[in-house]
Amino acid sequence: MLSSQRALFDMPRDVCYMNAAGWGPMPLATQEAGRAAMGRKGQPWKMAGALASTQNERARSAAAALIGAEPGDITLISSVGYGVASAGKILEIPRGSRVVVLENDHTTPMLEWVGRAPAGGYTIDTVKQPADGDWTAAVLEAVERPGAAPLALVSISSVHWSDGGAIDLDRVAPAARKAGAAFLVDATHDAGVRPIDVKKLDPDFLIFPTYKWLLGPYGRAFMYVAKRRQNGVPLEQTSIGRKGVSAEDTIYFRDIAYKDDARRFDMGERDHFVSMEMASIGMEMMAKWGNEAVVGRLSMLTDKLAEGLGNLDLRLIDKKFRAPHVLCVTFPKGMAPDLPKKLAADGVYAAPRLGRLRISPHVYNDEQDVDRFVEVFRKAAFQ
Repeated sequence: MLSSQRALFDMPRDVCYMNAAGWGPMPLATQEAGRAAMGRKGQPWKMAGALASTQNERARSAAAALIGAEPGDITLISSVGYGVASAGKILEIPRGSRVVVLENDHTTPMLEWVGRAPAGGYTIDTVKQPADGDWTAAVLEAVERPGAAPLALVSISSVHWSDGGAIDLDRVAPAARKAGAAFLVDATHDAGVRPIDVKKLDPDFLIFPTYKWLLGPYGRAFMYVAKRRQNGVPLEQTSIGRKGVSAEDTIYFRDIAYKDDARRFDMGERDHFVSMEMASIGMEMMAKWGNEAVVGRLSMLTDKLAEGLGNLDLRLIDKKFRAPHVLCVTFPKGMAPDLPKKLAADGVYAAPRLGRLRISPHVYNDEQDVDRFVEVFRKAAFQ
């Protein structure tokens, strides 16, 4: 099991931060890289000509390594929403078909399809939040429902952001394929923590940002595009998506054919030499620690939290249905609206989400944080 990595972060001992699912603090090394990058922007004449390309490919390779992909199957984008919009331009949803989404999922994997459904002539099949927390069974029931309209797409988060319920992608992916549907995964709350192998999973698209669990900056995200989808038209028309369009060549539009791999879908202004290296550092850290070690540490912390809160008048999702790194607390009589502020006043941080309290520790947390959280929570919620 991985030991606490608190020393790598600028986190005082009196801060109990358990909101990685909201904003993941950046390690000291990432912060230093950001400061150095800002200096380069201040004196751009000193930048090496190949800097942007080198940083882009480093980040592309780091993202690929997290999910078992090839670098050429990874697209550099700004956000999960950008990636889903790109998928929306690539995919054709037939009239009379249906798209499966999750109730109260993140806006990104569902609103693209919800907004286009009336004009597209297809229906949205929303999987209701299961009372027992078993999202996997609920999704499979929707995918395999007899007599339903043909299934065109399953577009879901792999961990539900509001209750921490984890979906078994290894069961859902083959069911979607059997139904003849495309499969899009928002892995915002999974990439770098739970193991993901796109070669085995074979989704059409899998997308994740860096600013939460991957300890990186805001505005950097990555999209895996299956080879069967790499002949689509990009969301933006840019020089970087073409084989031979360069201001440095004698002939500007030498070859306007799209690149042959997922690089054709890279966002415009992708050369973020201020933040791209920062994104790489966090992803490389997570890959170095490894899924097994990270999950071991985070599941230990959430198990201890669940044990410490277990004798209170609260509801927790059964361990077998929740993600190992997210613990959501439901209050049978409703959560006091000022509870998060009371916790924060004592240096303890968790997030209110749809009437629940979402607790999400990361590698910088330790057992002392757990003990403190439980102590402060009991006082704030029940006294």
